[in-house]
Amino acid sequence: MILWFSASEATDVEIAGGKGASLAAMTAAGFPVPAGFILPSHLMLQVLDAAKLATLARSRDHAGAMAYVREAATVPDEVLSAYDTLGGKVAVRSSASAEDSDAASYAGQQETFLAIEGREAVREAVVECWASFFSERAIFYRGKMGSLDDLRMAVVVQEMVPAEKAGVMFTVHPITRRKDRMMIEAVHGLGEQVVSGEVTPAQYVVDRKGRLKKTAKPGEDVLDAAELTELSGFGQRLAEHYGVPQDIEWAIASGRLYLLQSRPITTL
Repeated sequence: MILWFSASEATDVEIAGGKGASLAAMTAAGFPVPAGFILPSHLMLQVLDAAKLATLARSRDHAGAMAYVREAATVPDEVLSAYDTLGGKVAVRSSASAEDSDAASYAGQQETFLAIEGREAVREAVVECWASFFSERAIFYRGKMGSLDDLRMAVVVQEMVPAEKAGVMFTVHPITRRKDRMMIEAVHGLGEQVVSGEVTPAQYVVDRKGRLKKTAKPGEDVLDAAELTELSGFGQRLAEHYGVPQDIEWAIASGRLYLLQSRPITTL
């Protein structure tokens, strides 16, 4: 019913989805990833009628599919017991099997829920992640980029980092495409502000050794020189680990850097 990030099967994209497999691979490689577990991609189809879901998806009946998931889905007690092991606040994230591949990024097509606390709240968030796999936007994108017959979607439940600073990092400059430059965007608080476009982040362009080359700040500095060096070092290691440029989500809490996600940059 669940796979901890440390499980060998958790690195399998077919089982853990793109996001889950990436987090498990990063954990196995020794990167600083917050603890968590994965509801494997087959679980949704075990607790629901797969044939009915497939029919609703093929007919692009997003409203019917989402309503069916919300009405019929059950979350096994083993999932909630695993949450008890983590305790406190968690992030509950969708992780589709076709997500975050080298060819396409499904970022934003399914739901993510942050700062979820308590068994009932976790249960509701898991069901909403499953339901979001059939949203109008997700079905349209999957029909265009993948296959409506693909019903594999895992869910990640992960310790929530109480971020003091957070953001995203691109291991190749996403605009100029210079391979000798990285771009780091940072805010005070949760990095979701950057991902959602809620606030304008401080932007740092650094070389491969983390030395600052250019900056644009709407206000005060967010990152110091040591933090830029540490971030760029992990960025290089992740790019080398995966063999392609990476788009990385990160957070800093109590002076410690955490890596929350890493996926290929698909716009280069």
